[in-house]
Amino acid sequence: MGNIYTNDIKRIAQKIYEEHKAEVTKKFEDNKKLVSKYLITPSKKVRNRVAGYLTRYAKVAESLANREIKYEEEDNG
Repeated sequence: MGNIYTNDIKRIAQKIYEEHKAEVTKKFEDNKKLVSKYLITPSKKVRNRVAGYLTRYAKVAESLANREIKYEEEDNG
């Protein structure tokens, strides 16, 4: 069974990703520091949930970008 993230967690993580895309990595620890830097969070639990979703979001975004590149290469060549 997977984790269910609230819309607030998703919205915050997506906003951080859009504004600081170059700094977001696929490593949880790095993203945790990034969230602490840009978000004043009331608890470690919220920070960790945002960082976890941000990590997952970054992995999916990279995967989608790689697929688009692959399809473009197939079309051109």
